[in-house]
Amino acid sequence: MKVLSIGADRSKRGILFQDSPAASRQRAYAERFGQLDIIGFSRRGEAKEYSEPHLHVYPTNSASRLLYGLDAIRIAKKLPRPDVVSSQDPFETGLAAWRIARHFNVPLYVQVHTDFLSPTYARLSVTNRLRVLLAGFVLKRAARVRVVSERIKHLLQNTRHKIQAPITALPIFADVARFKDLEPSAELAAKFEAFKTKVLVVARLEPEKNIELAVRAFAEAAPKDACLIVVGRGSMSGRLQALAHALRVADRVFFEGEKEGTPYYKLANLVLVPSRYEGYGLTIVDALAAGVPVLSTDVGVAKDAGAIISSEENFARDLQQWFEHGPRAGVLRGYPYHDFGDYAAQVAADIAAAAH
Repeated sequence: MKVLSIGADRSKRGILFQDSPAASRQRAYAERFGQLDIIGFSRRGEAKEYSEPHLHVYPTNSASRLLYGLDAIRIAKKLPRPDVVSSQDPFETGLAAWRIARHFNVPLYVQVHTDFLSPTYARLSVTNRLRVLLAGFVLKRAARVRVVSERIKHLLQNTRHKIQAPITALPIFADVARFKDLEPSAELAAKFEAFKTKVLVVARLEPEKNIELAVRAFAEAAPKDACLIVVGRGSMSGRLQALAHALRVADRVFFEGEKEGTPYYKLANLVLVPSRYEGYGLTIVDALAAGVPVLSTDVGVAKDAGAIISSEENFARDLQQWFEHGPRAGVLRGYPYHDFGDYAAQVAADIAAAAH
């Protein structure tokens, strides 16, 4: 079976780079399909084409982001006819994938990783509003749709989009087994030993992650012997640090920058997820797998996975209640995969089903 996939992840962890985690995942799919070709949106000189026995990756090397889709279509027309075309999202890659699927007269498989139906998603930018409209167009033309949570599946089935294609909920893979024998970091323990309770946020510091809510709630509800550790970077970093100073908790709020979050989970007593929307919520799954309770807004898999659910209005109140009453341990519920092989097999089978 030949699959052609269109992707937009340009990060160093993305498919454009042969030694990345994303490349490892795609390699597993490719072995199951027989042949997987991937066209990745990229700027000129950003990445190089590479080929393996079952996997071939083509960067678009576009002169402008406005040309990503057109360049993807141009490359696709030179490739052998696939059995199915898959897109990473229902937005720009979805539109390009739809046009390519029409060219080859093959089914279109669309993945949805973002809760674009959240009202907040559209309010954040003009681009997001256009993407909501684009998603409606693309999804109505899909032969099959994969979403990463039951929440998104329910929304797609019960909104104006009225998707007719089969929808499968297949969550993102999380290596939950890595927490089983993970030892706490002595270095981190020493760094934060002055604080009895460590509250943790692991997220990109961007508006949709709403880290400002976590800082304000911590300032209002946390006792003096607690600290807030923020792991991640983004455009809101300076503003959040200024907020911590303004709220007079800068000596108890630590911005760690972009680091691997795994060691911090074993240190934390509670993880906060104050997001305005999430497609899935990998932080929630990781924290609960590590045995750490999670206080989260009602986003992604938070409710199904076993997080304590709050709202923006009540976040500080619920944080205060946690300090007073717990719970002190988290339990991950409903995680569907035994291991990565199980995950890869289910995703590959769902894509293959679109061709039949």
